[in-house]
Amino acid sequence: MTEATQTAATAKLHYVRIAPRKLRVIANMVRGQPVAQAINHLRFLNRAGSREFFKLLVSAVANAEDQGDIDVDALVIRTVMVDQGPALRRWRPRAHGRATQVKKFTSHVFVEIAPAAAAN
Repeated sequence: MTEATQTAATAKLHYVRIAPRKLRVIANMVRGQPVAQAINHLRFLNRAGSREFFKLLVSAVANAEDQGDIDVDALVIRTVMVDQGPALRRWRPRAHGRATQVKKFTSHVFVEIAPAAAAN
């Protein structure tokens, strides 16, 4: 393992009940930012999923603190991945006694943070 991967901290969030395309907008916004700046943006962002991203980022910072001698103020978001999870299948009644399937999508989110020197 390289030194950069040893100092990185990760956090995962599975089965979030928000479509991946909605979460990817937030992921693209915070990718590459310093953690303090990203947390501040997420705290006041009025979008679906911003609260879950905020909690995930705070969890990643807590994981970094548990690793030991990492300067929390120098952390940068290195990797953010939003993948699609399983879709919940529901049915809606339609005209003439028919029913249509409605898919309610879920997401899996992965965040990796590292010190600014190791993020390059």
